[in-house]
Amino acid sequence: MILYALIYRLAIGAYFTAIRIASLFNAKAKLFVEGRKGLLPKIKAALDAEKRSRIWMHCASLGEFEQGRPVLDALRVKYPHCAIVLTFFSPSGYEVRKDYSDADYVFYLPMDTPANSKEFLDIVQPSLCLFVKYEFWYFYLSGIAAKQIPALLISAIFAKDQGFFKWYGGLQRSMLRCFSQVFVQDNSSLELLKSIKINNIIVAGDTRFDRVITAAAKVESLPLAAQFVEGYKVLIAGSTWKEDEVFLSKVFKLLPSSWKLIIVPHEVHNEHVSDIEQIFSGSLVKWSACQDKSSDFAVALDGKRVLLVDKVGFLLQLYKYGNVAWIGGGFGKEGVHNVLEPAVYGMPCFYGPIFHQFLEAKELIENGGAFSITDPADLVASLREMEDGVRYQQHAKAARNYVLARGGATDKIMIYIEQSAAHKLSLPTPK
Repeated sequence: MILYALIYRLAIGAYFTAIRIASLFNAKAKLFVEGRKGLLPKIKAALDAEKRSRIWMHCASLGEFEQGRPVLDALRVKYPHCAIVLTFFSPSGYEVRKDYSDADYVFYLPMDTPANSKEFLDIVQPSLCLFVKYEFWYFYLSGIAAKQIPALLISAIFAKDQGFFKWYGGLQRSMLRCFSQVFVQDNSSLELLKSIKINNIIVAGDTRFDRVITAAAKVESLPLAAQFVEGYKVLIAGSTWKEDEVFLSKVFKLLPSSWKLIIVPHEVHNEHVSDIEQIFSGSLVKWSACQDKSSDFAVALDGKRVLLVDKVGFLLQLYKYGNVAWIGGGFGKEGVHNVLEPAVYGMPCFYGPIFHQFLEAKELIENGGAFSITDPADLVASLREMEDGVRYQQHAKAARNYVLARGGATDKIMIYIEQSAAHKLSLPTPK
């Protein structure tokens, strides 16, 4: 184990060196490095006068934050007298959520070295630690275990090809043993962990279902979207990449005039937006251009069948204005993006062929709420079939029921904290 720890420490050092080099020409890497300059003194100064018990949640990035958010919000309600410390590894999480109001403190996570982890834990002094899904940092976790601080891994999912289950995975297995309780998404993960003698496991499901169910019930109206879709069938394409947009341009040419398209690209930098404008030349209007026209959007929208949303932050709100959804990413190596957000509204979903690494994308297809499509003509044919009300309602109901049936993971985690961990915590007993 000492040898494994030494190799791990060298790997962390090499990784940070590579990031520092990359920061010279990569904006995201620069944020990663700049955000960690003087970080521990900054954390110490922020928490120096904090007298409350602290709950620490760590997320890799924005996606993991959204996964952990239902639990964080529930902790805020149940333990309002505690301070919540939220950390991120990636700039794409921290930069978006650094002002998140339901956390008292939001920081980058200092790099995982023996000195950093010791100082961080001494400063923060957490009474409860929560790691979301994939975050495993050896020196932090071993430090937490040494201090006997309750630590939970939530919404975790495991596959047999991961290092935990290989002959060389001793260090990774030791990190799993640092957790007081592991909450997994499915029975397959449960069986895999039992095979390496990790038995403190609860199959709770995925907290993202709770997140989309709650958020979809509270979304605000978008008058521009409402006016654009009125009287039309609407395909909403969310989190698209260039491959998706080229594919959709071919689909659009084959769709009857009774259909409109809303595109919400994964990235909205100027170059990407310009590319989309060229692909849909003559048919497209940008969201930002319409917003400049006051509350009457009729002039800006006149004759336009494609609405390009060149702003970020409200894809979940937009989905409620569509009839069917195209979820981007299924033509790229990273795979399809979030399928739960459109499905919660009862939208039949379509996406490209790269989706098998995401359990919910596979299960949604198996349940009849989604379809994988590779040919534009096939998507057009499917959309035309969806004009049949009976068939549409069948697939729409399957999509919505799939999401609603899988809520409740947050409640299971909170029950554990309240019944099985509260007596170990330095948290005051809730009134």
